[in-house]
Amino acid sequence: MVEKLNGMPEAAARISGTEEYPDIQGMVYLFEVYGGTVVMAEIYGLPDEEWKDVGKFFGFHVHEGGRCAGEREPLGETGGHYNPNGMQHPFHAGDLPPLLSVNGTAWYAVYTGRFHPDDVIGRTVVIHLDSDDFYTQPAGNSGLKIACGVIQEQMTAQRDDR
Repeated sequence: MVEKLNGMPEAAARISGTEEYPDIQGMVYLFEVYGGTVVMAEIYGLPDEEWKDVGKFFGFHVHEGGRCAGEREPLGETGGHYNPNGMQHPFHAGDLPPLLSVNGTAWYAVYTGRFHPDDVIGRTVVIHLDSDDFYTQPAGNSGLKIACGVIQEQMTAQRDDR
């Protein structure tokens, strides 16, 4: 698995914050591994000032929409959580564990069998201001959408190794 994760991901998303959270930036990488997907993320500029000594959790999901835009609400075109099987939250295919930020930085890696990279190309990865409670319907009460990236096929750009 380590060899695979040191190679080129099958898909990736460049994350940018909304107008209200312009400092958020980073990358999300998706690797096809063992019949599932390893999701890796490097995110910077998260608003965790009040929690910087202990860290703050942020909701982190794959959403159905394919654009990081929205007229009525920030990132409204991202739609709901990716949910091709019509499951209740937290069993949507796009439901992932939250990000943990310390001093505005989060590094993340999780394995999921809920989707393959090819399943989510053209969809979005969204970071929410609050942590997912894994209970509230339909989306875990994770609050405002503060950052987003569109998942694209294998990126040729080098990883951002800060």
